[in-house]
Amino acid sequence: MEQLGALDAMFAYTETRNTPMHIGQLLIYDPSTAPGGKVGFKDILHYIEGRLDGARIFRQKLLRVPLDLDHPYWIEDENFDLEYHVRHIALPQPGDWRQLCIQAARIYARPLDMNRPLWEFTVIEGLDNVKDVPKGSFAVLHKFHHAAMDGQSGLQMTLALHDADAKMTPRQWDTKWKPETPPNDLTLLAKAQVNNIANPVRGLKTLSKLLPVPKQIFDFARENKQQEGAATAVPKTRLNKKMSPHRVYDATAFTLGDIKTIRTAFPGTTVNDVMLTVVGGTMRSYLDSKGELPEVTLKAGAPVSLRDSNGDAAGGNQVSMMQVGLGTHIADPAKRLEFVAKETSRSKEMNEAVGAKALMELSGAMPAGLTAAATKLASRMGLGQTTLPQINTVVTNVPGPPIAMYFAGSELKRSFGMGLPTDGMGVFHTVTSYHGDVMLTITADREMLPDPATYVAMAEKSFKALMAAAKKAKTAASKKPRPRKTAAKKPKKRITKPAATAGRGRKKATK
Repeated sequence: MEQLGALDAMFAYTETRNTPMHIGQLLIYDPSTAPGGKVGFKDILHYIEGRLDGARIFRQKLLRVPLDLDHPYWIEDENFDLEYHVRHIALPQPGDWRQLCIQAARIYARPLDMNRPLWEFTVIEGLDNVKDVPKGSFAVLHKFHHAAMDGQSGLQMTLALHDADAKMTPRQWDTKWKPETPPNDLTLLAKAQVNNIANPVRGLKTLSKLLPVPKQIFDFARENKQQEGAATAVPKTRLNKKMSPHRVYDATAFTLGDIKTIRTAFPGTTVNDVMLTVVGGTMRSYLDSKGELPEVTLKAGAPVSLRDSNGDAAGGNQVSMMQVGLGTHIADPAKRLEFVAKETSRSKEMNEAVGAKALMELSGAMPAGLTAAATKLASRMGLGQTTLPQINTVVTNVPGPPIAMYFAGSELKRSFGMGLPTDGMGVFHTVTSYHGDVMLTITADREMLPDPATYVAMAEKSFKALMAAAKKAKTAASKKPRPRKTAAKKPKKRITKPAATAGRGRKKATK
């Protein structure tokens, strides 16, 4: 039995019908590489069963403390049922991309059962008319509660489910699962009383490390002035309202080679800068088409992993959030990229100066019962959409494997992320990469963004505009006259003292 940290617990406390707190993936596979060229549902169940020991989340469920007087615990589910967690459906004809997105959004909108291990897989067949996908392919839609993992630990789980070839060689794991009997309520309440005294004491120790932080923030802000147009309040848009229970989903893909072309044309930028700029151009176009484009920049939250080299395999959440201006007030894509690159650089330096990991640890200093009550109250009152937003959207970047991966012998062809829109932030952008491609997906509230295909088309247009700007910048750089090479002057021959005095005192020869 293992207790959740404060940040993980908050995702459990804020779970509601309209705002389920799970993240996910939509993965598309080609079964032609599997033995016999086919994969049945029973084959998939058998394959997953052999990988369950690869990640503890698969058979752990939440054990809530009475009245939420303490943070919940993870406990091994003694009644674990694999077939409950893995479902099977097929798209109706013609089985195209639009139908897949609609079905994925409907499945994803449904909350997880909080009394069971917090994950579900849905195998989706009938994708024969999805563009750029081989006939006979199938998809698997993953749902995992955010209390159990962040994007980075989710990647570790994904790697546990995949092989580097189609052979399906059995894997050996460090741990073997053992079911646990839940403790009674009196035991949990006794632990809660101890923890609610100990947590503030631990918090005081962490707080002592943070005493210099206000001065560090002040000094950083004084020495690193924000660029023009960045120091503005976060504007409220149609995408920053209270959530409905309905979702939309869509995605597009770009090649990593094209993104590298942009980075080369604009030295000092990163893949993340490029994708943030694409999102900025998309949101600018979308809101402008509605006649609702703010004069100041929209701002995005960009999650940053706080995992060290020893914590890569750990579950739960170890992230902080950078606030980055998206440059939506700038029409020129090249200038917008320059604006975004400066924003991300400044935000990273701020995180390092403040010590984001210590701030995350401080979140566990409050008594758990008070944290739970405050979090649930804020969620029920909808404070996320009644107050001014802190960000307009989230753009999370989770790099994936650069090589081909296999599931039940089937080759993974496409890997799309699925995000977590919440009250006050109705559209979530996920950037993932796999085998030379970079995918941009949106998960959004259907009431706020009813036309996802239009939005994605604008994202593709935003990327093309940035590519055109990169080619223009590259052409301009090649036309600049190169500095003329001048012949290096020969150094004067150095005359040594003996050579300078040679011949003195001699008589000239006379005829």
